[in-house]
Amino acid sequence: MMPLSMAKPGETVTIRKITGRDEVRQHLAELGFVVDSEVTVVNELGGSLILQVKDCRVALDRQMANRVMI
Repeated sequence: MMPLSMAKPGETVTIRKITGRDEVRQHLAELGFVVDSEVTVVNELGGSLILQVKDCRVALDRQMANRVMI
């Protein structure tokens, strides 16, 4: 496993684990980041990741992306 922040643009990955406090995990789940779902890295801008989650694009900063393990 490695953090989502290590994924390259254009790569589609599967979420294996989400770490952090309960509030952080709940917030990520509300954004669509749940275990066994697929996420595509669209782009990386200024340390933030632009991600395709289901039918939405979401921006995550590097700190939050480090909590999502792939």
